[in-house]
Amino acid sequence: MENWKDGVNFAITVCDADGKVLEMNNKSAATFARSGGKDLVGNSLLDCHPEPSKTKLKKMLAEPYTNAYTIEKNGVKKLVYQTPWLKDGKPAGIVELSLELPAELPHFVRK
Repeated sequence: MENWKDGVNFAITVCDADGKVLEMNNKSAATFARSGGKDLVGNSLLDCHPEPSKTKLKKMLAEPYTNAYTIEKNGVKKLVYQTPWLKDGKPAGIVELSLELPAELPHFVRK
């Protein structure tokens, strides 16, 4: 199977249980180009974040839980979804998805 992760229009960043960046897709590398892009692979994700984000990431690694929020920067609204990934049933790190949201986003309630 080809590397589908590089063909999607959202950023995928994966770190291990110590916060070391294991993988970034092309969109993630472009998003974090000013911080080093693909050169961040092998380095600590914690070094890329100021406080209080760094403390929150440390807590997420120690006591795995999902963190989801929206942000707006330079007129672009994004959904950021950070969640633990499991290896052999145990938390092994965090996967972060960052998706640009359209200005008008429909919301549906389904029953």
